[in-house]
This record gives sequence, C-alpha cells and structure tokens, in this order.
Amino acid sequence: MSQVLHFAKSYRKQIILGPVFKFLEAIFELILPLLMASLVDDGIQKGNWPIVVNRAIWMLVISIIGLGCAVVCQYFASVASQGYGTELRNQLMKKVNQLSHQELNDFGTDTLITRMTNDINQVQLALAMLIRLVVRAPFLSIGAVVMAFFIDWQMGLIFLIVLPTFCLILFGIITRSVPLYQKVQSYLDRINEIVAQNLSGVRVIRAFSRRKTEVDRFDESTDKLSSVYVRVSNISALLNPATTLIMNIGVLGILTIGGFKVNIGGLQQGQILALVNYMNQMLLALIVVSNLVVIFTRAFASASRIEEVFDATVEIHDPKESITPKKTGGAIQFSHVDFRFSADFGLALKDIDFTVEAGKTIGITGPTGSGKTALTQLIPRFYDVADGAVLVDDVDVRKWPLTDLRKNVGTVQQTAILFTGTIRENLQWGKNDATDEECWRALEIAQAQEFVSHLPQGLDTPVYEGGKNLSGGQQQRLTIARALIKQPEILILDDSLSALDYQTDYNLRQTLKGLDCTVLVISQRIRSIQDASQIFVMEAGRLVAKGTHEKLLETSQEYQEIVASQEEGNQ
Repeated sequence: MSQVLHFAKSYRKQIILGPVFKFLEAIFELILPLLMASLVDDGIQKGNWPIVVNRAIWMLVISIIGLGCAVVCQYFASVASQGYGTELRNQLMKKVNQLSHQELNDFGTDTLITRMTNDINQVQLALAMLIRLVVRAPFLSIGAVVMAFFIDWQMGLIFLIVLPTFCLILFGIITRSVPLYQKVQSYLDRINEIVAQNLSGVRVIRAFSRRKTEVDRFDESTDKLSSVYVRVSNISALLNPATTLIMNIGVLGILTIGGFKVNIGGLQQGQILALVNYMNQMLLALIVVSNLVVIFTRAFASASRIEEVFDATVEIHDPKESITPKKTGGAIQFSHVDFRFSADFGLALKDIDFTVEAGKTIGITGPTGSGKTALTQLIPRFYDVADGAVLVDDVDVRKWPLTDLRKNVGTVQQTAILFTGTIRENLQWGKNDATDEECWRALEIAQAQEFVSHLPQGLDTPVYEGGKNLSGGQQQRLTIARALIKQPEILILDDSLSALDYQTDYNLRQTLKGLDCTVLVISQRIRSIQDASQIFVMEAGRLVAKGTHEKLLETSQEYQEIVASQEEGNQ
C-alpha cells in the first residue's frame, strides 16, 4: 500500500490541510449541542430571551464557519484524489509499457485493464474519503464520549460501553470481508477476459454457432461473481443495522437514566437534549466509519493488485553500459541460441546458429509451431535468449539501447493491428513527423497507394477500432507501410502477406528488392519466399535446413514435403 500511496506526494498540501479543515468542522459540530443545551436551560426555561438570541446567533455563525471548512476540505479532497488517480494511472501505464512480452503474458490483458480502471478508481476513492472523513468520524465519536463525560460522568459511561462494542463488531466484519473483496476483483478479471474475447471474436462465434455456449460461459462467470458479491455484501450490510441497533440502545439508556436524573435534579432537560445529540453524532460518525471500512477494504485489495504490477521485475531493459554499432546495415547473427517462452515450458528454439549479411532477403518457413515467429522476436529483443546470443551489426542485442535497436527493426506482425484514427496517423506511428510525400511513398512500396488514393478522404480516411472498416489485405498493406515509413535496417514480415492475392504478393516482393535493408519474410507459401537469397526451414524449434530454393529442393526432405503439399493443393 505504501508504494501506491507514494504517488500522492505531489498533493501533500491538500492531504494535510483537508483533514485540518475537516477537524475544525468537527470541533464546531461538537460545540453546537452545548449551545443548544444552554439555549434551552438558560434561555427558554428561564424566559431569558437575550440569551436565546445570543445562543442562536452563535449557533448560526458556527454553522456557517463549519460549512466553509467543509467546502474547503471537499475542494482539497477533490484536487488530491483526482490528481493522485491521474498520476497513478499514468505511472501504471508507464510500467505496463516497460514490461516485456513475457511479463505481459504472465499478467494477461484483461487483468491489466481491470487494475488500470476499477482498481485505481477504488484507491482514488479511498484517498478522497481519507481526507474527508477519516479524521472527522473518529474525532466525532471520541469527542462525543468526552463531551458526555463533561456533562455527566455517569452518562458518559453509556458512551464508553457503546463505542468498544461497535469496534469489536467492526473488526470481525473486516477480517471476513477483505479476502472476499480480493475474490471479487479476480472474478471481475475473468469477466473482462470473456467480454474481450467475445467482442474481438464475435464473427468466429457466430460462424461456429457458439453464441449459446459463450452466453452460458458468461453466465457462469457472472454467477460466481454474484455469489461472492452477495456474500461480502451481506457481511458489509450488517454494519449499518448493527450500528443503528447499538446506538438506539444507547439513546434508550440515556433517556431512561437521564429521565431519572432530571427528576431528582441531577441533570437538566437541555443537557439530556445535548446528550441525545452527541449520541446521534456518534451514531452518524460510526455509520460513516462502517462505510469507510467497506471502501478501505476494497481499496486495500485493489492496492495490492496494483502493487503486483509495480513490483513486477522488468527482465528486458536498457543495459547499464550500452554499445551502439559504429556502422549499421542490418547484419544478423544467431550464435547457438536456445529460447523458451517461460520456465514452465520446454525450449521453443534449440541451438539456432546462422548469419545473415546486411541487405539480404531471407525466407523462413516450416510447419505451425516450429518456432518461426519466436526466432524473429528475438531480433528486436521482445524476449531474451535462454542461452547463446543474437547479434545485430556485430553487437549483442542485449548491449544495444532498446530505443535504437527497435528503431532499426521494422516488424509487421501476423495479425494486422491498426489503431483508431486516420490512415495518416497510423502511418506516423512509424515516423512521427512523416510528410504526406513519405506516406504516399511507403504506401506505394506496400502496394496500398491505389486503394488509399481512391478513398474519398485519402490519407485522412478514418480507421475504425482494429481497422474493422478495411479488408484483411488492406490492413496488412497498411501495417507494412507503417513499418517501411521509418526506413528500418531490418524488416521482418511475419506471415504478413497471407491475405494478399498472388499478383499483389509478387509486386510487393519486387519492390522490396529495391530497398536497402535486410528483409526476413516468414511465410507458409513457398511462392512468397522462393526468390529469397536464402530460405531457412524450421521444424520443432530447430533450423533443419537452409539454402536457396533450388538447393533445398535437392537436399532437404522437409522442404520437399512442404513444396509437394502446396503443389498438390494447387492441382
């Protein structure tokens, strides 16, 4: 919790002054019943109207001052909580962006979204309540007991019995509700995961008539959440009636014992009225405390989840002593590389050893799951090797500054990912200050110029979320253009030609030959890589063959089988 609260240090003034003003309001609130008692006993009962007016004026002045203190406190609480929430959200987003692919896989997208939104909202609310009520509620409760003793020590004993009784009930509820609130957050993660999968895969769900299955799966998850929520809500709901019951018993005690003492002259009627007011103040304060317990219990669970992200060790970061190559050109070397995605899994790549000269085009093929994508993800250092080394321009990628390395590597993923905005804005992800001329040049190389130029708004054509208003081939060509616009030394096309027709595929490959960069093309289609300088054949995480198309046809059984399967499919 301390690590999460660390981000509130910029709002120390508001966090300190807010409770101070709330404390002043509580003091004024405790004075009011005494003035009321004096107004009744010294003014109304004795017919002394100047005292009645005097006490009434003082009560009005104190109420106005108390209101002013409350408004100032509310303002400080709003500034601090909203600012803190913004800072915490920004820092968490910064941390998430520092995580490697491995840490992101460990957490999962759905839980990170929940922590970024719901969990931070809970902690933000807790800070606001900390400023507004944490000082006021306990002070009013304790102050009411003190003022009761000030009026009559015997009546004060009633307050002294009521307060610890409530605290015991409160402690019991807290110990039972905290674990349940942690379960609530984990079930929310699961629901977010299902919703995200259903929204992104709605076409697949409908194509396979799986709507009922997915609805049932969602219902099952919401039922589990509902069950835990009902349990924790039932426990938390005991606070208010328990508080009211205890306080009403206290009021009954005051009226019973106080009435007796009024009859024998030990107390006055105005003092009984003041004691009842103090009991009500303590009642309201304890109800606030009970609600604060719920808020802080949830905030504590949320803060723990947020801290898990902050505490995550970032395995991939800039080296302490970085080395930038004197000359860049896109040469790649794998030196006996082993790699695994997680300690729980076996090796995804085993003893990969090869060298690629700068400016060459390399084709990579092999069956699904053979390690083609894993191999290329080691070049921009999305993951680190388990053993061996990956070198770019004769420098180990672990020695490169990450920003420089990834500027030199343009990657086009298997799944075309576009962002909400315009075509121009998507292209400028590759180069922030790219001119229209550079955009059109990249589109021309990527074989996307024709369809973009025919759009009514050209580069300003809006792109919907995920590029849903574009075809698969159009999305792929735009992602290729986005990678090309930054003019990388190394261009990785990870099965990113699969949605292109053969003619467009051919035209794109011809234009890529004119680029001054090293190109790695992963493809299942032999037609897309047969003109490469070399072709790597992967199988079960191993590089089983490499050479030209003609050489592999003669020497590699694995390559021959791939070619034969595609020739049979074309017949």
